[in-house]
Amino acid sequence: MENAQLINLSRQISLRRQMDVTANNIANLNTSGFKAKRLIFEEFIMPVAEATAFPRGDLKLSYVQDSRTITNFLAGSIQLTGNELDVAVDGDGWFAIQMEDGSEAYSRNGAFHLNNVGQLVTSEGRPVLTDGGPISFTPEDGSITISDDGTISTRLGARGRLRLVELDRPQNAVAIGNNLVTYENPQPVGRVRVIQGGLEDSNVQGVVEIADMIEITRKYESVTKMLKDTDDLARQAIERLGSSQA
Repeated sequence: MENAQLINLSRQISLRRQMDVTANNIANLNTSGFKAKRLIFEEFIMPVAEATAFPRGDLKLSYVQDSRTITNFLAGSIQLTGNELDVAVDGDGWFAIQMEDGSEAYSRNGAFHLNNVGQLVTSEGRPVLTDGGPISFTPEDGSITISDDGTISTRLGARGRLRLVELDRPQNAVAIGNNLVTYENPQPVGRVRVIQGGLEDSNVQGVVEIADMIEITRKYESVTKMLKDTDDLARQAIERLGSSQA
């Protein structure tokens, strides 16, 4: 009975983690550039060590565990906002963002703004990188124009070009929060189009996520009932054993 409880417990733990991933997807339904996550499960057989020397081999017990989380990197739809500092990428490009330690991270969220010193930054205040590093503007620059290839211009002329990279194997990217990922050796982007005044929507499908949440809840309730039934059987067995010995 203890084995049955442990197997059910492993399933409960996996379902809880799956619910966390689904809830995070729903929470980011309206986050620009967000990519939906999925949990991958695998079977874990016990015992791991062999015991073939015994007359009867060890009973193999099948547990479930979440092996890894994968990301759906399909592009979301692009919504026009009219804000000159909102930028969307039509293609495989990623914006390069400077982290606090000077390293680079990458994002598809192009909701940028100017901070109090005129530097182009993300919604969290991290500098957006151009081919020449972070970029700042003064009142003399006037309105900002971003062309299809990412070139930034003002009335003072060309100011730089957004640094866009391509992740040739995006599943190897490591999510670090705030809709950012890190990636080793990103490549210069190939064919890509930058759209000023637009933002890429999240690729989360709300109806699918809600349906998944309902299914996860039902499975969790089913496993919980099985745990209770197993516990009741153990209690009844102990009571009967005590009665027969008395």
